[in-house]
Amino acid sequence: MDKAALSEKTNDELFAMYRDETDSDEKRVIRQELTMRYIYIVRAIAYQMRDMYIGFAQQEDIINEGVLEIMKGIDRYDPARDNKFDTFISRRIRGMVIDLMRKNDWMPRNFHRDNKAIEEAQVTLTEKLGRSPSDEETADYLSMDVKKMRKIRSMTTMVNVLSLDMTYDGNNETILQVPTENISDQPEQNFMQGETMRTLASAINSLQDKEKMIISLYYVDNLTMSQIADVMNISQPRVSQLHAKAVKKLKKCMLAEN
Repeated sequence: MDKAALSEKTNDELFAMYRDETDSDEKRVIRQELTMRYIYIVRAIAYQMRDMYIGFAQQEDIINEGVLEIMKGIDRYDPARDNKFDTFISRRIRGMVIDLMRKNDWMPRNFHRDNKAIEEAQVTLTEKLGRSPSDEETADYLSMDVKKMRKIRSMTTMVNVLSLDMTYDGNNETILQVPTENISDQPEQNFMQGETMRTLASAINSLQDKEKMIISLYYVDNLTMSQIADVMNISQPRVSQLHAKAVKKLKKCMLAEN
């Protein structure tokens, strides 16, 4: 097969060719071309999630695993059932990193308990101090190492994002996806129809003003937690806390309607 000719094809055309091709060698060439086109997603996620896996893997290791995930994803992708391949494979790669964390025992054994304790401590200290507590103050209150606390909070943010990104209805069909950087390509605009869209809009409208702003800045404008803290003039721990609350509210609303 002429690789130059393949390079002229669109991604959708390549997927159609891959599904129709019966020769294993020809399929391999098409899959290689598709894989090369989506490596940028692996690199982006490996960079975004680097704080999550730095304790047990190098960025290049994650990229290598991600490339394998793309190759497997090409075989499993069904355009009639799944959203855009970009969204489909991004979700799988994030899940792959989370799975690696669990397999390598990098996720603390008492992660959920400690995370809840951190959230409760931040609320208690905020009421007591009249302001958001610093990391050191929260860690001291919990008698917890500040580095451990920061790792748990960072993991909480990513796990919440992954959880929101992988919300399903009763038929295991995705009903909510995190927006892409290109607003015109947001999965909500292209794939969420009718009642699901109205439910999401209603869920977002039910959020408090600060929660709405954080959801918008994080998922639409792609700001980091630190940048959001600067924009809103509040502490980063407070941003993380509000973000976690907003995600839980949205997920609860979406699941309640399905």
